[in-house]
Amino acid sequence: MNNLRRLDLNLLLTLDVLLSEHNVTRAAERLNFSQPSVSVHLAKLRDIFGDPLLLPGPRGMRPTARAEALREPLRQALDALERAVSPASPFDPSKASHTWRVAAADYGESTVLLPALAGLRSAAPGARLAVLQLAPSRIVRQAEQGEIDLAFHTSEESPSALHRRTLFTERYVLAGRAGHPRLKRRPTLAQFAALDHVIVSPEGGGFRGITDEALAGAGLARRVVLSVPHFRFVMSVLETTDLVAMLPSRLVRDCAALRVVEAPVDVPGFEMAMLWHERSHRDPAHRWLREHIAASV
Repeated sequence: MNNLRRLDLNLLLTLDVLLSEHNVTRAAERLNFSQPSVSVHLAKLRDIFGDPLLLPGPRGMRPTARAEALREPLRQALDALERAVSPASPFDPSKASHTWRVAAADYGESTVLLPALAGLRSAAPGARLAVLQLAPSRIVRQAEQGEIDLAFHTSEESPSALHRRTLFTERYVLAGRAGHPRLKRRPTLAQFAALDHVIVSPEGGGFRGITDEALAGAGLARRVVLSVPHFRFVMSVLETTDLVAMLPSRLVRDCAALRVVEAPVDVPGFEMAMLWHERSHRDPAHRWLREHIAASV
């Protein structure tokens, strides 16, 4: 360790060239140094290693046994250092073998990941994608520790410690089964409140949400008879019952089994965001994945 502290990169580069050329003059030409500078470097190297390293010979200089032992590990170390400090090479998705790990709730799976999946498989057939259940309280720690590459969450609830890119703005609509007798047209506020509703409660068991807050402002309350944790289950419920639900529009816009109408109550929408940590912000592969997903939604 003491010898390492006395070394600098120029000394190691000089030694590498000297061990290749066996000649101070040729080494100086390759390094674009003066011959006296190379001689000074060699003197410092001899002092650090406690060995002459290169001795005069009939055809230039010949390496000592210590120098021969240094040759290969020194070349490998310099090669590794060169790779480490070289600019990152452009990312080629067609040759990628990455395993990307992303966190999303079922809404993010349907509206962000599903639209991006076909293009991802086509562009990067050798890559793999692992989708983890979104745990909002753990996003920052998971991203810091490299357990996830991306997370998809509402902008309003996104932690400030992560990079964020808004993907789209979402709004709520009223949905029920196709042919629902009370959804032939937009219901009035009173008719809306009288319907049997199902609500998505991500934390589980909740029977009140932003729709109820909006109704309360008008002095009304609705009948929420079912609470579930996932949007996809709600859609199956709607298809097979006369329950209705306030759902994000992107989730139901292409569902022929459902009837979608504008709600008579103004419910605030939300922004869907993509989140990632500073540790991967400049990585070419990670940047490509982010751009691909953003272009797919």
